[in-house]
Amino acid sequence: MADTGKLINGFKHIPYSSENISLEEMLQRSAQFYEALNSRRSVRHFSNKNIPEEVIMNIIRTAGTAPSGAHKQPWKFCAVSNQELKSEIRRAAEKEEQENYNNRMSERWLKDLAPLGTDTNKEFLEIAPWLIIVFKEVYEFDESGDKHNNYYVNESVGIACGMLISAIHNAGLVTLTHTPSPMNFLAKLLKRPVNERAFLLLPVGYASDKALVPDIDRKELVEISEFYK
Repeated sequence: MADTGKLINGFKHIPYSSENISLEEMLQRSAQFYEALNSRRSVRHFSNKNIPEEVIMNIIRTAGTAPSGAHKQPWKFCAVSNQELKSEIRRAAEKEEQENYNNRMSERWLKDLAPLGTDTNKEFLEIAPWLIIVFKEVYEFDESGDKHNNYYVNESVGIACGMLISAIHNAGLVTLTHTPSPMNFLAKLLKRPVNERAFLLLPVGYASDKALVPDIDRKELVEISEFYK
């Protein structure tokens, strides 16, 4: 019988099996994946058409495959479809946004936001069939109740959020990265434990039939990369 693994530092490690594909297929896949994600847009106008819970579960499962510091997986994905709770979240978010737009944001910031058509009205928080609120677990508790900090929390949760957004798009749905600041109200409304901090709020659903998005361009490859050969 073939050896299926070995112990390293007392922990089992198993062989990694990668898919053996041709260079031609590799190039094709990489181009297709780019084209698929390049069609992704942030959408602010949602349909209230229902999305099966199993789809949301699969999307969250995908985000949970992200790498994390010391494999601590310091994230929690809270999926909300309850209409009353979504309405409470909207009211609290708009309160913070009104403060942001009127007192916290600089003139330059407001000017940069203008082409995107965003404002203090967050009706999508009630219309979208699902909200996914991502919390970061700043620390964890062991079996004795002692507190231990997690590692590279922001980096880990940020990567997971990128994979979450990609999974949403892959499922044929749309989303918007919403970060009302401060976001403490989310932990309070969802009654989250003290070790969790709100990181990102994502409405998830179909775009409405009349949805519009800004006509904007992304930076070219030469603007976002450097190749050292």
